[in-house]
Amino acid sequence: MAKITFITRENETIVCEGEAGSVMELAVQNGVQGIDGDCGGVCSCATCHVHVDPTSLERVGEAGEIEKDMLELDDAANERSRLCCQIDISDQLDGIVLHVAHE
Repeated sequence: MAKITFITRENETIVCEGEAGSVMELAVQNGVQGIDGDCGGVCSCATCHVHVDPTSLERVGEAGEIEKDMLELDDAANERSRLCCQIDISDQLDGIVLHVAHE
């Protein structure tokens, strides 16, 4: 079980718990504002863009090449950007903090 904290653009803190699936699915199931997952998790839309808190970067890891290509199209992307559809829930993620990139 992993507890994942989302901080929305409105500074609302939402803590979600999950055991399996993607972080994007967890966010959508819990109604996290700004995480839409329009493409269903196939890394083709960037509607699940998050900025990983600096304290969580090492545990989340780097984006893959396809993900990096998609993020290049997003003006809000930075060095801490990830598409949360590409982050699988695991015990290693317990306690991570993600900032929602869009409203």
